[in-house]
Amino acid sequence: MIVLEFKLKGKAEQYQVIDEMIRTAQFVRNKTLRYWMDNQGIKLVDLYKQCAVMAKEFEWAGKLNSMARQASAERAIFAIQRFFANCKAKQPGKKGYPQFKKHTRSVEYKTSGWALSADKRCLTLKDGFAAGKFKLIGSRELHFYAPNEIKRIRIVRRTDGYYAQFCINVERKEELVLTGKAIGIDVGLNHFYTDSDGETVANPRYLRKSEKALKRLQRRVSRKKKGSGNRKKAINKLGRKHLKVTRQRKDFAIKTALCAVKSNDFVAYEELQVKNMVKNHKLAKSISDAAWSQFAQWLEYFGKVYGKTVIAVNPQYTSQQCSNCGNLVKKKLSTRTHICNCGTTLDRDHNAGINIVRKGLKQAEISLNTAGHAEINAWGQNNLYSLVVTPTSKLTE
Repeated sequence: MIVLEFKLKGKAEQYQVIDEMIRTAQFVRNKTLRYWMDNQGIKLVDLYKQCAVMAKEFEWAGKLNSMARQASAERAIFAIQRFFANCKAKQPGKKGYPQFKKHTRSVEYKTSGWALSADKRCLTLKDGFAAGKFKLIGSRELHFYAPNEIKRIRIVRRTDGYYAQFCINVERKEELVLTGKAIGIDVGLNHFYTDSDGETVANPRYLRKSEKALKRLQRRVSRKKKGSGNRKKAINKLGRKHLKVTRQRKDFAIKTALCAVKSNDFVAYEELQVKNMVKNHKLAKSISDAAWSQFAQWLEYFGKVYGKTVIAVNPQYTSQQCSNCGNLVKKKLSTRTHICNCGTTLDRDHNAGINIVRKGLKQAEISLNTAGHAEINAWGQNNLYSLVVTPTSKLTE
């Protein structure tokens, strides 16, 4: 499944109609959740039936396409299922009890209620709201995909406009190019990551660099009278700045993950519990700004696309254990150099990267041999290739 996104170009009256559609989708989602709360013990399948009941009870809700109402109900159903799954797994802390939404920004259609023009450059929303025809602005082409491959579309409202996301049921596969390299990645705050070869990638710190501008824009919002047009304009400028930071961070995560996967046949990274790490109020902003979870998700995705082996390992003791002799050398977070009695002196993150690649290879049951071959199961495909490791060749056991 791939997602192609286009910006919608239309009139101001059409955008107002989309806002009504989004509010209706939010109403259907919240109403479905309320029905589940008031009728404990009912089957989740019965919640779909409430979509038709709402359409008869509320005339304006009936304007929304029937499949769009079902998609909105599914959002509540997924939240309920996630809550039950967390309870069953006895997840520590809050289980994520479903909450009502107040600021929904999207409405989702399935296979009806919309149509593409013959040249696939325009989108028409033709349910009861009749938002009309929009021009699709984007660099991607929909000509390569058959109409039956488009399973869903999502209309998203952002600070800088309205977008259409097309969910296309195709499997993306790229040509497998072997490099014979294996690395371990240790993410951090001083450097975004340090690999087992000692190479580092600088931490861009997009939020930190934009903080001064964000504070200035926030002060402008605070000065404006609530409910005024000037306040809305100031809020829009502030939102655009936040959106830019978000896009910069995402773009960096994608490009960095793509480079790591294409340059290596085997990538091991730390499986960090970022949700718990941000509880440290002194480091929370820096950890969130680094977007380690997003980087890990793109590593997994590109590993599948390019047929490479990407594996997450337990980060326990990777920084404390000596990569040469295996002894534990305890050190505080502020200690950035690993010094062992065996004579090994390395950067703390470099030492961790070596331990991570070793753990990953052991977890994947791959024997590291610079002269032989290793058979690696890369996401269901068996590939034979030589593993050539240069600075980390001392990991050979």
